[in-house]
Amino acid sequence: MYSLLTATNEFIGHCKFEKNLSPKTIKAYQIDLKQLFKFLEERKYSSLISAITKIQLREYLENISTLKPKSIKRKIATIKAMFNYLEFEDTITVNPLRKMRINIKEPKRLPKVLDITEIKEIFKTAYARKTIGMNKKSYSYRESLMNIAVVELLFATGARVSEIADLRSDQLNLTLGTVTLKGKGDKERSIQICNRETLSILKIYHALFETKISKAGGYFLINRFNMKLSDQSIRNIVKSLSNKAGLQRHITPHCFRHTFATLLLEKDVDIKYIQLLLGH
Repeated sequence: MYSLLTATNEFIGHCKFEKNLSPKTIKAYQIDLKQLFKFLEERKYSSLISAITKIQLREYLENISTLKPKSIKRKIATIKAMFNYLEFEDTITVNPLRKMRINIKEPKRLPKVLDITEIKEIFKTAYARKTIGMNKKSYSYRESLMNIAVVELLFATGARVSEIADLRSDQLNLTLGTVTLKGKGDKERSIQICNRETLSILKIYHALFETKISKAGGYFLINRFNMKLSDQSIRNIVKSLSNKAGLQRHITPHCFRHTFATLLLEKDVDIKYIQLLLGH
């Protein structure tokens, strides 16, 4: 008897070992499929994969209709991916999603972009904590230097927050000023950092944290527990600096990415080249 649980485990294994998807994507798939399983269980529907019908899936869509359109689309995409895999493997003969027309409209929103004043205020706030004469062995000095390194990298590369968090020391050539980023699907791209002040502060950071970087497996950004800085920690750093700078709106690391692209567009850089730099 082929259950949804068995199908889920096989599909997740396929995504891990054959498609080589990222841990974040795998986790999202597991959450979405677990939610579907829980829904069927609560409605006392059969957990056999062959017993799942269009009617049940429509009820599930109605059940999650209060979520944000982006979340609904992701959950539908997860279920579709699993059923398509099962159909391809001849595990099921009828794909219940095959003839379902699902159209979820997301409201179009312009990306948040930082203006020059906001950029200056964030950097001014970050650098203000790095005072001359401060004990370089103190936690305050190290923390301020790390915060500066975070915002400098975000602004100079237009990278995703996960790409900055996963950045390793060997991906930076501070002599040539290049950063090699690993994006979605392990695609690599190289970004040239031309600003001397940015390279200078990154060199100072690297010299101070070199031993800790080595102990943390080579990750460039290290937290106070001598471990890799997480995505959420980077978001918190940006939020804290923007609040201390007195900015009245919600600023995220992704705002730096949008700003990076917008500034290049304003300089008449070819859109295709910008897409390459962003890893699209």
